[in-house]
Amino acid sequence: MERIRFQLEDLVTKAAEQCRSEQAFNYSDLPEFAIETPRDEGHGDFACNVAMLLARQARMAPRKIAEEIAARIDVSSVTAVENVEVAGAGFINFFMDDVWLAQVPSLVTQMDAMYGCNPSKRKRIQVEFVSANPTGNLHIGNARGGALGDSLANILIMDGYEVSREFYINDAGNQIDIFAASLEARYLQLLGHSISFPENGYAGKDVADTVQRFIGLHRDNLVELDSEERRRRLVDYALEEKSDYMLKTLADFGVFYDVWFSERSLHESGQVAAVLNALRAKGYLYEEDGALWFRAGNESDVEKDEVVVRANGVPTYFAADIAYHVDKFERGFDRVINIWGADHHGHVARMKSALKAMGYDPDNLDIILMQLVRLFRGTQLIKMSKRTGTTVALDELIEEVGRDAARFSFVMRSSDSGLDFDLQLARQKSLENPVYYVQYAHARIMSIHRQAAAAGVKLIKPEQLDYSVLGSAEKELLRKIADFPEEIAIAARTLAPHRIARYAMDLATIFHSFYNHHRVLNDDESLQNARLLLVELVRITIKNALTALGVEAPDHM
Repeated sequence: MERIRFQLEDLVTKAAEQCRSEQAFNYSDLPEFAIETPRDEGHGDFACNVAMLLARQARMAPRKIAEEIAARIDVSSVTAVENVEVAGAGFINFFMDDVWLAQVPSLVTQMDAMYGCNPSKRKRIQVEFVSANPTGNLHIGNARGGALGDSLANILIMDGYEVSREFYINDAGNQIDIFAASLEARYLQLLGHSISFPENGYAGKDVADTVQRFIGLHRDNLVELDSEERRRRLVDYALEEKSDYMLKTLADFGVFYDVWFSERSLHESGQVAAVLNALRAKGYLYEEDGALWFRAGNESDVEKDEVVVRANGVPTYFAADIAYHVDKFERGFDRVINIWGADHHGHVARMKSALKAMGYDPDNLDIILMQLVRLFRGTQLIKMSKRTGTTVALDELIEEVGRDAARFSFVMRSSDSGLDFDLQLARQKSLENPVYYVQYAHARIMSIHRQAAAAGVKLIKPEQLDYSVLGSAEKELLRKIADFPEEIAIAARTLAPHRIARYAMDLATIFHSFYNHHRVLNDDESLQNARLLLVELVRITIKNALTALGVEAPDHM
């Protein structure tokens, strides 16, 4: 319960301040600590980690700090607290009276679709994700990034942040030059001209299909043009087509962006040149072998300096990326979050170093590195797409398993863990399928409500609930429901959407077990009313958790 957590935070804060005033130990600033639900039984209803966070400042063992704080916590000011204990290395554990659970039903029913949302932080966050090159189809790596980024944005909004979702269109640079050459070669080949295909060109069938569609509209109108103009027209058509494809496919995946930002605009507006000039003036650029390099300075985690302007005078992708990140902070975001593939790990320290050189706090940039996805059908590894001949495309994946199964599967594991995606399991309509398992809990509860309505049983109001009839099974559900706002807060703080997927599965597990052992609709009116209200609280919470992950909560299954 969020109110209880605020009260416990206040108790700990006051006790810590008393310790400082009585010189039990000293600290300059009380760190941001957490009031969390322990995962292990016997450790209380809530646990606080403040002692571990204070150890360095106080120059004292965490357990000793915890003992000093616990001794000064005035439990009489919060009637729900029965006892405070220190455990392990220095956790402060709170044991609560069941009366605190009485707040849960009213809060959940009053907030309804907003349950789980936390107070406004008054801070702006930008989440940039997917940002695929517009030179091919979106693949399963992009799909995982889309599910993670969109879910994270939802969770941050629930935790009280103002969030902007952004897609960075890589429509400039060397890869676009290669793309243009590939389009030109395919265009002339399809019109019967003998021309070799670029050795490093984009040879996928989707590129040939794009050119074929262009020819259907414009025939051979470009043949007589010079190569530069021909490439420009072809690439403009292809980029628009690919961008439209990405927009539609991501929309089918439930992902919608607030901003589509063009890399090309950074060059055309002079922002890249301005950033390079600023870095030069600050002494961070030097020339070597005809190229212009960014000097990382004494940053220990930067492996090497990086070229920002090639010997031919063309800025690199890194130069544009610095300008892009400067632009993000210039737009007033307090925090910027990027979701990148794990192959970009070497780029993280360089980007933070560049931001620091430009006068920005690199700690305000968070980069989530996402590990690879392997597709299976049962035990068989899938390497090829039937349509593109390369990796499996996102639209193919959605068509085969559906949006909900795909999105839930992609956020089930932490982004820093590899993911094995079983297409066969994702299609199953059984409790073996994780997303079906959670959705079925919601559908089951809706079925109970329909049965109750048919029998003329109405849902009582929380203030009518008789708590004396609640047993340990009902209280276990209430406690889990009460954890939801905290889970949202932790997932937002740790940038970990998988926590909400895990929470939804845990709540569904507790509910299914409850349903299998206890009759909701029964002959005891008081107990029936209590259980019917309780499962409604479960339904609201599961729906809100699924909504945070961009997954539907069906009424029938």
